[in-house]
Amino acid sequence: MKYLRILLFLAFLAGAKTGISQTSRLAMQYFETGEFEKAASLFKELYEKDPRSTFYFDKYIESLLAMEDFDESEKVVKARLKKEPQNLALYVTQGKILEAQFKDDEAEKLYEEAIKKMPTDRLEVVKLGNEFVNMNKFDLAIKTYERGSKLLKDDIIFSYNLGDLYRRKHDTEKMIHYFLNAMENETSRIDNVKLLLERYLSGDDWKELQEQLYERLQTNQENILYSELLSWVFIQNKDYKNAFRQVKALDRRLRENGARVYDLANMAVNAKEYDVAISAFDYLVSSKDPSSSIYLDAKRELLYTKRRKITEAFEHNREDFLALVNEYEEFLNEFGRNKNTANMILDLASIYAFYLDSLETAISLLEEMVALPGLNQYLKATGKIQLADYYLMHGDRWESTLLYSQVDKEFKEDLIGQTARFKNAKLSYYVGDFQWAQTQFDVLKASTSKLIANDALDLSVFIMDNMGLDTTAKPLELYAQSELLVFQNKYDEAEKLWNEIESDFPDHSLTDDILYLKAQMYTRMHEYSKAAEMYQKILDDHLEEIRADNALFALAQLYETNLKDIEKAKTLYERLFIDFSGSTLAVEARKRYRILRGDFEEPKPDPEQ
Repeated sequence: MKYLRILLFLAFLAGAKTGISQTSRLAMQYFETGEFEKAASLFKELYEKDPRSTFYFDKYIESLLAMEDFDESEKVVKARLKKEPQNLALYVTQGKILEAQFKDDEAEKLYEEAIKKMPTDRLEVVKLGNEFVNMNKFDLAIKTYERGSKLLKDDIIFSYNLGDLYRRKHDTEKMIHYFLNAMENETSRIDNVKLLLERYLSGDDWKELQEQLYERLQTNQENILYSELLSWVFIQNKDYKNAFRQVKALDRRLRENGARVYDLANMAVNAKEYDVAISAFDYLVSSKDPSSSIYLDAKRELLYTKRRKITEAFEHNREDFLALVNEYEEFLNEFGRNKNTANMILDLASIYAFYLDSLETAISLLEEMVALPGLNQYLKATGKIQLADYYLMHGDRWESTLLYSQVDKEFKEDLIGQTARFKNAKLSYYVGDFQWAQTQFDVLKASTSKLIANDALDLSVFIMDNMGLDTTAKPLELYAQSELLVFQNKYDEAEKLWNEIESDFPDHSLTDDILYLKAQMYTRMHEYSKAAEMYQKILDDHLEEIRADNALFALAQLYETNLKDIEKAKTLYERLFIDFSGSTLAVEARKRYRILRGDFEEPKPDPEQ
């Protein structure tokens, strides 16, 4: 019998709860559809059943105000206020009712009274502050938090709230002041503060932040957070030189392992601020213990950065490369020629091959590198492909095809294997075996690499078009040979073959292809103006030919990277994705255009590539 009563009681409670839930949903439905009289009636019923419910009370008052039933709403609020004189939210609600009747002065007195009655309780201060924020009464919210700080005898406790309020009031100076204060109390907030500052600061606001940080550092040099934030400000403003000064000082002061400086150096490299990056890596090499892991990484990155600075300069100086080679040799002497320094050997070989015209040395270095014990197989395959390229540049076709085939066989379904297969097919194309080359290109059109797939498609179509035009393959053979000569840096011999094509086959469709190859040749010779002239000729005289979109993209890249005319580059990229929207290059052109326009930052290069 006892259990039966319990079950009946529980069933009654469940039924009552279900009934209240249904009434609540119906009341909200009336409220949302503007049927406030019906909503008020139901919310009154719900509030009387649960007089502690803030939600039902608030919705009841809101319904009454929507009906402009001010007398009833005041009566209900005063009745509750009589029972709960310490409930500050009721003063705010009563103020809302007075404001609805245009009694602003009376409402203001109630708001001020609520602030005066605040207890020494952080939660109550925040609750009242939020009431004013929800009403967009930011000045009253500020007064609330300022009085709360005095009551709690803590000038910093509500700094975050005050910073957010001054943000809403567009008072940047005070917003920054209070956000900086907030970090003093809770150091873990620095990342959150950075996010807020990055989101809301613009233009001269950054100078204001910088000045406030300088002021604080003058009076409180012991606070590491200010120095850390100042270095972050410099980075946001792309001022890597001053950022380096800050992180270097922090590294010394805190006796760190150099990670902070190393990260900044890599940022500077990505921003092409090579001098700053070199200074940062130099600092690590000179100040850190040679046995530390960061020492080796810094020394390696230092050489990579020096190489980038030299190779990306408008003109190359042979003496600079010779000095750089000496530094590479010193590095290899210090750390040895082994699996851990194989990447440096690869890099050194490419300097000898492409910038010092010493293929024999490059080949010797890579033969040594691919024979290193314990070498990562992918790195070994990369070395073999690069070695095959140098053999081909040297004129040793058979060694090249053997190495390409080895990598292709070992990494059949891998990207590096597809790269080797493409290069092997290109070699067959160079020597006039067009049928076999085209078969391979047709297979590679399905490559997982978009770049290989596109290049394979272009070459397949190119061979098909030019093989079908004449009864002889002679023009295509001459052109393919000239491509190989350009690859081998034998530019004078390539020029002779182009002249032969132009004299023996004057109206052949290869004219635009020759211009395109000449442009690539001039680019490799760093004669960028001549290269631009060749690309422009294609656009002026051969706009309907297959090379037009490639020429347009290459010309845009030339203006962006080498001729440093960003506006011209933007114009060309825009022309490509508008006039050649079906081109495989259109998507990349749009991306480059948006980066140059400043829509978003350029992604950082993958260190593994």
